[in-house]
Amino acid sequence: MATVRLILLLIGLTGLLSMKRPDADKPNVAKRGPVRPNAARPEANRFTRVVLAEKLNEPMALAPLEDGRVLFIERKGTIHQYNPTTNRISVVATIPVNTTYTNREGKVREAEDGLLGIVPDPNFVQNHWLYLYYSDPDASKNVLARYEMLDDRLVIESKKVLLEIPTQREECCHTGGGMVFDPQGNLYLLTGDNTSPFSSLVSGYAPIDERPGRSAWDAQKSSSNTNDLRGKLIRIHPEQDGSYTIPKGNLFAEGQPNGSDPGGEARRTRPEIYGMGLRNPWRLSRDSRTGYVYWGEVGPDMKDSVGLGPYGYDEFNQARKAGNFGWPYVVGNNAAYWDRDYTTGKVGAQFNPAKLINDSPNNTGLRELPPAQKALIWYSHRASDEFPLMGNGGRSAVGGPIYHKSDFKNAQRPFPDYYEGKWLITDFMRGWIMSVTLDAQSNYVAMERFLPNERFDSPIDMRFAPSGDLYLLEYGSAWFQGNDNARLVRIEYNSGNRKPVAQASADKTAGVVPLNIAFSSAGSTDYDHDTLIYEWQTTPKAGGTIQTFTSANPTVQFDKAGVYTARLTVTDAKGASNSKTLEIKAGNEPPAVAITLKGNQTFFFPNQSIEYAVSVSDREDGSLSNPAQITPDQVAVSMEYLPERFDRVTVAMNQRSADMTASYATAQRLISESDCRACHSINRPSVGPAYQHIARKYKGDPNAVERLARKVISGGSGIWSEATMSAHPQLSLTDASTIVTYILSLSEEPKTAKSLPTSGSYPFIIPEGQTSTGVFIFRAAYTDKGAPDVSPISAEKVVVLLSPVLLPEQADTTKGTEQTTAQNRPFYMIGSGAYLGYSQLDLTGIDHIDVAAQAPARADAAGGIVEMRLDSPAGKRVGESPMISSRTPGLSAGSSTTQRSTITIQSAPIAGIHDVYFVVKNPAARPNQVLLQLTSITFKPADVTK
Repeated sequence: MATVRLILLLIGLTGLLSMKRPDADKPNVAKRGPVRPNAARPEANRFTRVVLAEKLNEPMALAPLEDGRVLFIERKGTIHQYNPTTNRISVVATIPVNTTYTNREGKVREAEDGLLGIVPDPNFVQNHWLYLYYSDPDASKNVLARYEMLDDRLVIESKKVLLEIPTQREECCHTGGGMVFDPQGNLYLLTGDNTSPFSSLVSGYAPIDERPGRSAWDAQKSSSNTNDLRGKLIRIHPEQDGSYTIPKGNLFAEGQPNGSDPGGEARRTRPEIYGMGLRNPWRLSRDSRTGYVYWGEVGPDMKDSVGLGPYGYDEFNQARKAGNFGWPYVVGNNAAYWDRDYTTGKVGAQFNPAKLINDSPNNTGLRELPPAQKALIWYSHRASDEFPLMGNGGRSAVGGPIYHKSDFKNAQRPFPDYYEGKWLITDFMRGWIMSVTLDAQSNYVAMERFLPNERFDSPIDMRFAPSGDLYLLEYGSAWFQGNDNARLVRIEYNSGNRKPVAQASADKTAGVVPLNIAFSSAGSTDYDHDTLIYEWQTTPKAGGTIQTFTSANPTVQFDKAGVYTARLTVTDAKGASNSKTLEIKAGNEPPAVAITLKGNQTFFFPNQSIEYAVSVSDREDGSLSNPAQITPDQVAVSMEYLPERFDRVTVAMNQRSADMTASYATAQRLISESDCRACHSINRPSVGPAYQHIARKYKGDPNAVERLARKVISGGSGIWSEATMSAHPQLSLTDASTIVTYILSLSEEPKTAKSLPTSGSYPFIIPEGQTSTGVFIFRAAYTDKGAPDVSPISAEKVVVLLSPVLLPEQADTTKGTEQTTAQNRPFYMIGSGAYLGYSQLDLTGIDHIDVAAQAPARADAAGGIVEMRLDSPAGKRVGESPMISSRTPGLSAGSSTTQRSTITIQSAPIAGIHDVYFVVKNPAARPNQVLLQLTSITFKPADVTK
């Protein structure tokens, strides 16, 4: 009996995680009629996600302009502009900002400060005014300032400061920065509570630490302080001279003491306050139909407990009028905390949402506060009974716009009527966009996923542009740094007829004559459900008779040797068509190349070796086994290590050329996925110059890579001909540089690459400085001698050996999983029976499997057992772990234990290739409850030390 041990490492989970004054507070809703007409939900394939820029450095907020340009800001102070006419991104300005805090011990830490908000003036077309909210680079304050923007540049000298909000910069966090104007020219601004949640003394309780020197942990100094502008929704009316006035309808009247404490001392209020009691509010929007304002607000990380407080809820809020939203006394649907004396540790009475009292010594405002208003939508780390679609785990409510078609009168691509009056909201960690339906009175009705098959990487802002398109900023995975997946994205809607999709394939594309080929149009479709007309044409490249076939899947015989183009054209009922072509080589049978490995066929194991042998046979040339026919030096054999992870099927498909080397696999993949081949070839001019001509022109130019990479992205003309080369804004500068580096390499005369022997032993040595989580690509290639009228044919065999460490997101099939876009991208198993399935893994020589997992208390994890099964989720069970508890008695929120357990194989040692499933079970768990969080699965061979 052999044993396979499943070691479950429950590691600790750390938290990270225009100018008319209004006469009334809200318009008459009844005058506008119904919220939206009856309309069918549009198909998701009518929407196109277009990546406009990536590898951004902490993008924060965006602002579409009337002329189609889109401004967006990065936290460290840079303002960018996207121009849809040129498809170019340019820098408007970089302003100095503070991004760090320094605590009392002198430790400097990156924080949430920086350039936080941007909004154009309602009359931007005439006055060119732009409002920025940022952290002052010198003094401890956040600033609202107005600038003039001329000729795509910010006029720094035009700066006028409207508002300064003093802050503390000892302890992070919560800054706000969302802004929006109303039609009367009133500016709304969200600010955070400037209060730290990071302290063992505060964890689990409301941040109301009233001890001397602890005001950084007391949100009563800010959110619930009527005399402080932190933790607020501010509403002011900017004036021409850079000052501001107070609109009617704010929470506190201007120039009045507004109450007194029992001792008779008048307490002041700030008339700028429209909403108070906010914690960490984000993106702000306004409903043009009602005038109501909406925002997302990030809540605390807490667990429901009597004497402490409720679950930590994130909120999506609606303000119909000025009011108090309750923080730090209540959260969510007015779930209340208990008062607590941090000096004695005694717990007092539970706060009353209808009668809130701020008696903190850090309060400089009113003692008696307005009653708290409930959130419109609230949800915690656990599955929500009220809003089950919100999901589980880490959360970070952002907000988003409310769509009204009438707001975009000349839109080229307006969203469909189905979304009329709906609020689009997003969550930074969970990566979804929800479409929230409100009734005619703006009450919550329902929600559903918008583009449910799309996942967005930490969406942080989204706005509709005058074009009708939805622009979205994705912050990316890691905090406080630039990310490869930090992007500006545009989501377009196509309301008209869609071109059909053509897919062409064949059972073979080369062979001796007579060559019979079965063509297939499988996969061709029309999203408008039109009946398609199919037409195949075969055209000899050397000239001759063109044959036409009108069936969808014809079988064609080629009797004459030569190269042919087979083109499938599909046409819909409205005349729109699309085509796909295949190249056919008749008269030359392709070579057959194979690689035989002695050992595991799926994984490589560092510092171990594997024996291999390559075989080649060709109908015309002979066999490698006969040196008189094919010699070993005619076969290219290589083993390359690539540290990046990628889909092994994609690698095999995109390394078809025998001339392709692993070093340039990425460049050739990018070229094949782009439109480059439409204008360029390697050695012959087309619409654009040949790659080899480009390479020779710029040979020896040290600046060519960056210069040409930027030209690839921006497009251009006039260097080689008058033809315009298309822009490629979807490419990052890194990807464009990879392509250019490959092209410039073609200036060199072909060199004979050092090839491995066609048989032998290869050691898996990870190159110095590289991670061990990449792949080894074993490749053998042979190019035959060709045949009369037919060029040589290359064939290759590629074997991709994976790292023995698999990540849960690499699973080929899943059930009951969710991955958030937080910094460590936690991967949750949800509901009993959730599983990860990995296809066709070779278990030969595997002794044990280590699974790193945790049952985080902060995710309300129920825990469970992990089963290892073969070939299906209900297949043969080869082992099972003990119950993994989500917490132990006395364990604090956010912690977990570490334990090891062993499962025993119930049959002979496992060998061969299987689909392998890891199934998590706990029948006592709720259907949508988190069971475990998985981090990695490691397959270890028999001779690895346990």
